[in-house]
This record gives sequence, structure tokens and C-alpha cells, in this order.
Amino acid sequence: MSQPPVTLSVMGLDAPAAEVTLAPDEARRMILRAQGFLGANSWNRSRAGVGAMLRQVGAVQLDTISVLARSHELVAYARLGPVPRQQIEQAYWHAAKPAAFEYWAHAASVLPIEQWPYFAFRRRALRARGVRWHQIHQETCDKVLARLRAEGPLTATQLGGAKAGGPWWDWSEVKIAVEWLLDTGDVICVRRTGWRRVYDLPERVLPEELLGAEPSDPECLAYLAGVTARALGVVTHADLVDYHRLNYLTSEKSQHTRLVADAALAAGLIPVAIAGAAPGSRASRGLRDSRGLRDSRGLRDSRGWADPAALAEASAGYRGRNRVTLLSPFDSLIWDRRRTRQMFGFEHSLEAYVPKHKRVHGYFTMPLLAGGRLAGRVDPAREGRTLVARKVSLERATAAEPMAQALREAATWVGCDDVRLEQIEPAAHAARLAAALAGT
Repeated sequence: MSQPPVTLSVMGLDAPAAEVTLAPDEARRMILRAQGFLGANSWNRSRAGVGAMLRQVGAVQLDTISVLARSHELVAYARLGPVPRQQIEQAYWHAAKPAAFEYWAHAASVLPIEQWPYFAFRRRALRARGVRWHQIHQETCDKVLARLRAEGPLTATQLGGAKAGGPWWDWSEVKIAVEWLLDTGDVICVRRTGWRRVYDLPERVLPEELLGAEPSDPECLAYLAGVTARALGVVTHADLVDYHRLNYLTSEKSQHTRLVADAALAAGLIPVAIAGAAPGSRASRGLRDSRGLRDSRGLRDSRGWADPAALAEASAGYRGRNRVTLLSPFDSLIWDRRRTRQMFGFEHSLEAYVPKHKRVHGYFTMPLLAGGRLAGRVDPAREGRTLVARKVSLERATAAEPMAQALREAATWVGCDDVRLEQIEPAAHAARLAAALAGT
């Protein structure tokens, strides 16, 4: 690491000079360690370990797609290994002792319960905006609240039905009302049943110290900047905005993204620069929009901030063992496509919503993480007790063995006792992958 006299300008705000310059590999290792994929951690394969993982990564995205398992289960599995799926569910949605809640962060997400006060900035912005997607009727909102007070926690179905009778997106008036109340914090979701949200009143489930807290917008953003930095180790301005989507569902007048630089410093983050790569390389193409500056050699640096603890570990030269695993396409390690290109030289995209004939890699393509790199991808499916690898793509021949290991482990975790390979790219690696799979 070196200490060049550089300056940073973000959204028109001048930030202090970078105190440290990180090599790209150093930054990549910091991200992997922070996300729980590198080195030892204290998490265990229990509900407590899943809770610790959730607090570290800060947010776990939810999605309705279920191939091997739902994405929120895959996120825990990728970091902890074959933890029983029921323990994962209990960690996220414990009926007796809520430790998490659902809200809009990067997307619809499970969040540690202690983050509740710090989304007050978004709740205030939504109230000021007065609408999200649908017209809201106050009378229906009042009726929903009255029923929750009188009857206790209820699903949308129990409240009167989630659908209006048309297409799947055609919500009923009750569903519109209760989701708006969730947006504004008048109701909360701390558990699900049968994949249905169970709505409750915050005063029934939140500890008093969280319920009564009302931090200012700058305090909220500083807190979330710290969460993001701990979750990623090292962050750019774009990371701080994107991780919790600070510019999503808020009023244009609130301009939260313009406060990010101040929030990073208020959170105690350390200004850093990530050393660039030669123009035209895969890494430099990934950096092209990262508000970097070119030095005298024509190289591009990416500017940002580091979590002090992550920086101290990097300075001490800690390495550790890399996890070999398949990642959900909704995993927070690869949320940002630009950062994924920058740090891993890997093009990642979700093709589930792309017409089948236009898909390149498959419906639910899961990247392979091995040796601290994204080394391939697989589009999986299940047929009875067989995991079907419909399409496997390997970045290099040596990725065959870790891909075989990851496929076998994932199959066992979801109750499959066989793995079947179909299409392999490049075809020249097919024999090596088949042999590796036979030997696992």
C-alpha cells in the first residue's frame, strides 16, 4: 500500500485526500473477507450463525424464484455451508424473538432488527411523497390498522385478500393499503408463513429503544454508510448509494445521494484509492464509470472509503481460506455488475426475465466462487433427487474441480443424491468436469 496525495470530488463535494492506495487484489480480498467468503469467522451452522451472517452483510435480498432453494437461503448457504434450511428460516423469521424485519433496501430485503430506526429517512420521504405505485385510500388504511390492533398479526389474505381478481400485479385495495403502511412504518413484517408476509404493529414487536428512536436523515445515512462499508470492506460512492438504494423510493427534493460523502466521513470510514489497471484491460473497462482519475501513466484509480477494521486486516496481510461455492444471482457480493466486472473481471446478469431464446447462460445462472475468483457459472434445475446442471460455463480448465465440488455439495444440501451434466462450455472441458464430478 502507498499513500499518494490525491483528492476526491463526489457529486460536487470535496472529500479529504485518500489516506491509502489499495492494489486491486487487496480490495478484492477485503470484499471477500467482509462478505464472509475468505478466512475464518465465528459463524456456525446454526440459527445464531445465520443471524451473525445477516448482521455482517447488512441485507439479504428476497425473491420469489426458487430453483435449488430460494435466494435468501442460498445466501446463507454460500457463506456457512450446508446449514439446515429450517434453521435459516427461523433465523430470518423467528416467531417468538424477532431478530430481523423486511423492508426496501437494495430491493425487498431481510434486515437486522437494529436497522429499523435508520430507515426513517426513507419512511419520511415516502410520507412526503404521498404515494409509491398505487392510489392509497386512507379509510382502508385505517381499517387495516384497526384490525391489526384488534386481531393481532395478519397476512394480506386474512385481511381480505391480496389480489383484485385481475393479473398477478393487480393488488386488492387492502394489499395496497397494508403495503403502504409497511412503507411508512405504521406496520412491520418480522415473519412469513408459507411465503406470505405477516403484518404486525411495530409497538408489538420492536424493543422500546428502537421504537422510540427517530434519527435525522444525516444520522440515518451515516449509519447505513457504516453498514455498507462493513459489508463490503471497501466502497466507492456508487457502492454506498447502491447497496441500500439510497436514491430509491425517495423524494427528488431529499437528494440523499448528495449527502453520501459526508455520511461516509461521519461513519468514520477512511478515504482510499484503488489502484487502476492499464487502459483497455478488463479491469479498466469495469472502472470506466467509477469517478476515477488517471495518473501520469494513463492508469485509472477508483476512489472511495474503507472500513477501518477491514483496512487493518488488509494491512496485517491476513489471507485465509477461500470458500468454494455457488452464488445466488441475487447475492450481495455480485449485486453491482460494474463492481463485479471491476473486482473479478466477470460479466454477471440475471436472465430469468429474458425470453428463453435470448438467454446466453440460463434461467437462474449461479456463479462459481473458487480461489477468490468468479471461475464459472451453472444454470441448475432439479428432477426428483437429481441436480441437473443444464448449462455449465467454465472460465478456465482448472475450474472443473471446484465446480464439481460445488455441484456435489449443493446437491447434498437440497436432498439430491445425483448430479447430471448437460451442456458444457467450452466443450473441451467437459471430460475433465465429468471426471472431477465422478471423483467427488
